[in-house]
Amino acid sequence: MFDYLIVGAGFAGSVLAERLAAGADKKVLLIDVRNHIGGNAYDHYNADGILIHKYGPHIFHTNSQEVFEYLSRFTDWRPYQHRVKASVDGQLVPMPINLDTINQLYGLNLTAFQLDEFFASVAEPRDQISTSEDVVVSKVGRELYEKFFRGYTRKQWGLDPSELDAAVTARVPTRTNRDDRYFTDTYQAMPLHGYTRMFEEMLDHPNIKIMLNTDYREIEGVIPYREMIYTGPVDAFFDYRYGKLPYRSLEFKHETHNVPIYQAAPVINYPNDYAYTRITEFKYLTGQEHTKTSIVYEFPRAEGDPYYPVPRPENAEVYAQYKALADDTPEVHFVGRLATYKYYNMDQVVAQALTVYRKIMGTKRTEAATLPRLSRTTMPATVPVVSNGTSKGNGKAK
Repeated sequence: MFDYLIVGAGFAGSVLAERLAAGADKKVLLIDVRNHIGGNAYDHYNADGILIHKYGPHIFHTNSQEVFEYLSRFTDWRPYQHRVKASVDGQLVPMPINLDTINQLYGLNLTAFQLDEFFASVAEPRDQISTSEDVVVSKVGRELYEKFFRGYTRKQWGLDPSELDAAVTARVPTRTNRDDRYFTDTYQAMPLHGYTRMFEEMLDHPNIKIMLNTDYREIEGVIPYREMIYTGPVDAFFDYRYGKLPYRSLEFKHETHNVPIYQAAPVINYPNDYAYTRITEFKYLTGQEHTKTSIVYEFPRAEGDPYYPVPRPENAEVYAQYKALADDTPEVHFVGRLATYKYYNMDQVVAQALTVYRKIMGTKRTEAATLPRLSRTTMPATVPVVSNGTSKGNGKAK
């Protein structure tokens, strides 16, 4: 008899499996329909020995000390500040839009103060910010909106920004300084040996049994368990009683090139050209040294594996009906992006899983189990050391 059947071996399921097994001595069966653990964060070495992310780039960043300390039990870290360029008007310019972006794009020499005035002169104030278009146009005007946001959003979501919730483009800031980092979080780093190695460490516990290539419905009535933790699509769990919730999917095209470096930045966005949205070069992310390099193109799709819940008011209304069903199913805990129909980053999923664990156990956030494991010592140079006060410096993934 298992105490918990956990459906899905991504961040939500794996964190809860580890906490229940190691923190509460519960017997856990973790299953996944895919042939690997790690969910969309799964990475592996390709035929040329290059570490790649199978489902597109996963960049870890968080402002949560608790989340960073928790994951530090299972991995050492490589310091990494993510940078993105956008291909606009035949130039590669920093994204998010900053001082250098505007100066390069328009051949200007503005100061930060003058850039504020520039944005104010082109912005189109809106009485109410309700859509993604409103967010951008009210800050930087219509021309920059057309150059950087509209085409990319239409490719990514299959909808015009005027049809999407404001939260979509609100995630991308606009800066008046020269900071070209994509994120400004306190903790920014990549697992030193990759995400899959981190998940393997997390799930290496005698109380955890793992079954892959398995749909939970196949074993639900065969293997006994007391409670379920479900991280899959909530509409599928309830057999689409209120219809299918819309998700955007992605198709990935991986290539390896016989050159050390392929492009001028870790990620290059293509808001207005080509069918793909961006190209990622993995060696920037992993720090791996190799004579070849591997890239991935991302093509948004309407059908396929569910990746992104589509943030529109009508979809939120349908989800509210499913949430009511979930709330009336006390023996099942719904956790993660798909199960709660939320556009979460990785750290937000980890935080949610830790919160659910505390709720299940009836404990508070200050429990001793949230302290880091002392054996992990390599921390990013840009963040506080959270283990035993030492640092091994910046290692390279091989």
